[in-house]
Amino acid sequence: MLKPIKLVKKHFLSSLDLSTEEYLYILRLAEKLKTKELNINFKDKVLGLIFDKSSTRTRVSFQVAMSRLGGTTVDLNPTTSQIGRGEPIRDTARVLSRYCDVLAIRTFKQTDLEEYAKWSSKPVINALTDLEHPCQALADFMTIKEEFLDFNDVVLTFIGDGNNVANSLILCGALLGVEVRIACPKGYEPNSALIKKAYEIYKNKNLLKITNDPHSAVLGANVLYTDVWSSMGEENQKDEKEKVFNGFSINSDLVSKADKDAIILHCLPAYRSKEITDEIFESQKSRIFDQAENRLHAQQALLSCLLQ
Repeated sequence: MLKPIKLVKKHFLSSLDLSTEEYLYILRLAEKLKTKELNINFKDKVLGLIFDKSSTRTRVSFQVAMSRLGGTTVDLNPTTSQIGRGEPIRDTARVLSRYCDVLAIRTFKQTDLEEYAKWSSKPVINALTDLEHPCQALADFMTIKEEFLDFNDVVLTFIGDGNNVANSLILCGALLGVEVRIACPKGYEPNSALIKKAYEIYKNKNLLKITNDPHSAVLGANVLYTDVWSSMGEENQKDEKEKVFNGFSINSDLVSKADKDAIILHCLPAYRSKEITDEIFESQKSRIFDQAENRLHAQQALLSCLLQ
C-alpha cells in the first residue's frame, strides 16, 4: 500500500531538494489523495504559515491540505506579529520550531528562506520566493501527468517572464526528463545559475531551450504555460513590461502552432488580454482550474512526507 516516505532532505526550499524518485513518489501520493483512495492522519500536527506576500491559492491550499491531514494551521501575518517589527529570522525560526511541526514560508529573498531553514529544527517549505516556486511546479507536473499519463515525449513551453515559476519548471523538467522551452523577451531570461544546474541534470542537453521567439517555441508543444508579466513587488515596472512583452501573449495564433491536443496552464492570478487572451483562458484546452486544485493535493502529499 502506498504511504508517505521520509524524504532524504529535511527542507523543501527548491525543486532540487527532491530526487527524481521522490518527486514521482509525491505525485503518485497526490493522485491517491485526490481520488480519496488514501487517508493520512497527522492529528495534533501544526503547520505555521509565514507569508510576507499576499496569497490566495498558496495560503488556502496549504490550510486545507493540513486540515485534511487532521492537523491545524497557524497563520502568521507579519503586520500582526513580531516578524513585521524586525525580529531576527534566527529568533523567530527557533521559537516557532518549539510550537509548530512544519513551516511554509512565502517571502521575497531566497536567502531569507534559507535563513529560516538554517535555524529551524522543523521542516521549512518554500511557498514562493523571488527565485523559485517549487510547490506550484509540483501541481503543474501533476496536472501534466493527469493529462498525458506520463512525461514521455511531453514538450512544455512557457511564454513570458523568466520568473520564479519559469525557474522551477526548468528544474523540475530536468529532474523528470521533460523538454522545457522558455520564450521570453531579451533580458528577461530565467536565472542563469539555475539554467546551469538544469543542464547539469539533463541527460539530453537538447531538452532545455531558452529563446526570444515565442512562435518557434510553441511548435508541436503539448503544454502552453504562462504567468503574469509583473510579479509581486514589480508593480512599478508594469507599464514598461507591457510594452516589452508585446507579442508574448498566449493567443489563438500561438495555440494553432502547438500540438492539436495541447493544454493550457496558468498559475493565476491572470490578467486576460495581457499574457493570455480570454478566449484561450476559457477554452476547452484550459486545465487552469485543475492545476489550481492540484496545489491542494500536491502539497498534502508533500506535507505528509515532510512530517514523517
